[in-house]
Amino acid sequence: MAEIRLTRVEQGKTKIRNVPIAVTPEGFWCCPSPVVFQKTLKAQNSMHKPKPSSPPPPKEAAQRKQTPLSEKKLAFTPSRSASISDGLRGVGPEAPDAPVVSASIVPERMPKPKVENLPRKVAIEFGEPGTSDMKVVLLGKKGFCVKLSVHKNVLVEHSNFFADKLSEQQTGSTCLNIEDCDDVEIYVETVGLMYCKDMRQRLMKQSVSCVLRILKTSQPNLNLNGTFIQIAELLGFNSCMQSCLEYLEAVPWVGDEEEEKVVSSVLRLQSEGIGVTPVLKRVSSGISKPQKDTLSHIIGLVLASNEERGRREMKSIVLKLLKENNGASSSQGSANVCNETLYNSCRSCLNLLLSLFKQAAEPESSDKTFDNKEPVVKQIDLAADNLSWLLEILADKQAADEFAVMWASQQELAALHTKLPIVSRYYVSRITARLFVGIGRGELLPSKDTRQLLLQTWLQPLINDYNWLQHGCRSFDRKVVEEGIGRTILTLPLEDQQSIMLSWLGSFLKAGDSCPNLQRAFEVWWRRTFVRPYVEGQGSSVQSDSSLTS
Repeated sequence: MAEIRLTRVEQGKTKIRNVPIAVTPEGFWCCPSPVVFQKTLKAQNSMHKPKPSSPPPPKEAAQRKQTPLSEKKLAFTPSRSASISDGLRGVGPEAPDAPVVSASIVPERMPKPKVENLPRKVAIEFGEPGTSDMKVVLLGKKGFCVKLSVHKNVLVEHSNFFADKLSEQQTGSTCLNIEDCDDVEIYVETVGLMYCKDMRQRLMKQSVSCVLRILKTSQPNLNLNGTFIQIAELLGFNSCMQSCLEYLEAVPWVGDEEEEKVVSSVLRLQSEGIGVTPVLKRVSSGISKPQKDTLSHIIGLVLASNEERGRREMKSIVLKLLKENNGASSSQGSANVCNETLYNSCRSCLNLLLSLFKQAAEPESSDKTFDNKEPVVKQIDLAADNLSWLLEILADKQAADEFAVMWASQQELAALHTKLPIVSRYYVSRITARLFVGIGRGELLPSKDTRQLLLQTWLQPLINDYNWLQHGCRSFDRKVVEEGIGRTILTLPLEDQQSIMLSWLGSFLKAGDSCPNLQRAFEVWWRRTFVRPYVEGQGSSVQSDSSLTS
């Protein structure tokens, strides 16, 4: 680690600060940011602090604190960089030829360095010491300044920006000022890359965000504020831009935020005619394969899986990703493609479930032992689980109305349901329960006829399987299901509510806990019927309304 000497003029005196500057294997400096300077000063202050001593010394000892400045001097460490007093002449308001005055002894309590007291100027030399023929001064924020000792031929060879600037200057001019540099450190690093023999090796030591900043600086004709890929862009450093793009094509992008930064930077380069296709291939495909085919293939693989753990985890992941798609702004066309794919899968699963029910309900099947029936039972459970998963996706997309119509019209399946043992069929009742929950929550809004048909076809099979659902399904939430059933019933006309409630009451009085507890819905129906007859005395108006609708 080499050191660079920094001076600052304060009240007619010059203070010397030793600030560490790293030297790269290629032989150029890595410019420290102002934060580094501040940390260095804090470290130096803590080193100079004396250890707490015992009782305070007498007055004579206190007078010894004020010693001549010449008694204590800061040692200068030789370095490859020129001192700031020599390197920044004529750049700032400081007196470059001010005599070097040694610092006084640090008092017992040294105050924290203020921002305005931090070193504001740094000199950095590239290449072989003493061979530079040009100065580039970078003026950053709050007066921070870096003076670069560089070589004209290197800058002209690698940078279109510097080549244009030097051609505009008068012959013999050896200094170039660049003002309003937001990121001085990246400018210094990018200039250093011009002296690298193996730029790719150097970039491997940088982060993705740093490389993006360099790339910005390498392109010409843009405002000199930016990020490696950005700095390289600004300076017209074409070979650096190419190395940065190769780096971005090969390195992993960690996290969505970093990926968005890379893609946005690369897309901006593409709009300016720079070839960035290899990088963008990571996020965009050149194959025009329809989304429908890809999604259908993924769903088909999940539905066909028999491995419990992998199937469970992938169902959860696909459901989560589809929910994210619902939250993002997507086109109506892509949403319709997704719904069409899901309903095609639903129809296939329904057809398979009906076929399995028929197979399990055959007379010769009843004579088989449970071990022989087990493959069919497992297939029924799998088909029912697939339908439940597809219904969950559709309900989250608020597109499950058609599923309610499909399920309510499965009278043949419901008839076969009663012929199968409960252990073979109760998983199917989860689909009915989920539909009632969805209607109760407003996730789907089927028509009155569909709701009526759904209750007429599937409520009694659900009541028959209710005890098994409570004990056989870990994800079954009794309170949620009962609330959903009750709310669905209460959406019907009052006459239909009465018919269903009286039928339920008979089942509940016989089965008790083995039957859904719909007492809340029963109370609402009771009040509507006996306590608050809203349309009492308005029968004529109701009759006229019905005649208009008929």
